[in-house]
Amino acid sequence: MASLQIRKYEDDDAETVKEIFTLGMSEQVPSFFTYLLKQPVTQMVLMCMFCSLMASSKSFLLPILAVTLLLAGTRQLVVHMLSRYIETCLRTDFSNIGEAFLKQKDSCFWVAEVDGRVIGFVACQPAEKAPECLEMKHINVRRSHRSTGVAKALCRTVADFTSERGHAGVTLYTSMVQTNAQKLYEQMGYEKIKEFAAPGFIFKITNFVMFEYRLNLQRDGEKDK
Repeated sequence: MASLQIRKYEDDDAETVKEIFTLGMSEQVPSFFTYLLKQPVTQMVLMCMFCSLMASSKSFLLPILAVTLLLAGTRQLVVHMLSRYIETCLRTDFSNIGEAFLKQKDSCFWVAEVDGRVIGFVACQPAEKAPECLEMKHINVRRSHRSTGVAKALCRTVADFTSERGHAGVTLYTSMVQTNAQKLYEQMGYEKIKEFAAPGFIFKITNFVMFEYRLNLQRDGEKDK
């Protein structure tokens, strides 16, 4: 891979960052959809629908068509939920990145660049639930540059920034279906410290879980002070 440079965000990066974020989140649709299909409540609904229509119509065509439409509707529901999340982030964190991350204390936003092209980014802010830590947010890398060390370099950038400012560690949140992200964080020394149900009715009935990870930066001697 060509030389990788990680630098602070500039206003000219805005559209590229939004594009990478939108594409990255949209790529999560298959994982979320597959998870929903594996849940007992989803399988029960599909089976009940198929059996009831089969019994009433005495035909394979109607129940197969109904199940196909329900699957299509379920996938569209996943697309809708992720689209709402994307729209919310674009209206908040990504509407004015400079204001949200570069002008606030202990906050920053970096982009990863190869051959003058932005191919990834990451941000951090003070962690609301852990005042002694910073929270890593929105890490994302273009599909074409994944598994090349870019994400690890972005993680190290956040850890170095946090350590330089004397904070105890870095926290982050990810979902149960983002298995590649979980492997990355664990390789970088993060430990899973909490599991909790994601907010929302659909997430609750499908037992969708979020994970909180933490990277401790304090040395043993510092912890005892």
